[in-house]
Amino acid sequence: MEKQITREEAFKLLKKYNQDRFHIQHALTVEGVMKWFAKELGYQEEEEYWGIVGLLHDIDFEQFPEQHCIKAPELLREAGVSEDIIHAVCSHGYALTVDVKPEHEMEKVLYAVDELTGLIGAVALMRPSKSVQDMEVKSVKKKYKSSNFAAGCSREVIQRGADMLGWDLSDLIQKTIYAMRSCESEIQEAMA
Repeated sequence: MEKQITREEAFKLLKKYNQDRFHIQHALTVEGVMKWFAKELGYQEEEEYWGIVGLLHDIDFEQFPEQHCIKAPELLREAGVSEDIIHAVCSHGYALTVDVKPEHEMEKVLYAVDELTGLIGAVALMRPSKSVQDMEVKSVKKKYKSSNFAAGCSREVIQRGADMLGWDLSDLIQKTIYAMRSCESEIQEAMA
């Protein structure tokens, strides 16, 4: 897979369409998580590429929430982003807003972790440490079962993502916690 946009260009593009702190932080989190999974799953040489997809995955969400994953191709093509990145970005809206099915393992990971990072982040905010560093799977699963907690994080999408990957939900949660631990301090510095 050829990456035709640098990380710096991707971040600048993200900030062109996203100013809200929450959206920037979410993009940075998904970027870090995607890079961790690239290494974990044997795609070390594609780590930056996976990160860029994570960084850009919600490019259209802040300004065009009703056209999420529908407006993204236009914004990304205008910036000269390659079609493989556009496909990957749009695939996380599969069966929600678009018919772009996650095909590559990277796209399936993005689909699975996007909503899950939001849920884990919300669980972290409830903890005295406000961190994922001391978080356990059981804490996330307890909140996962409570549909009122972080209600915007679709449990159906998280489960469908785990199923796409052929992973048990607990394994997906554990790996995503590890991935979030790997980038937490870097994101805190970036957001300071």
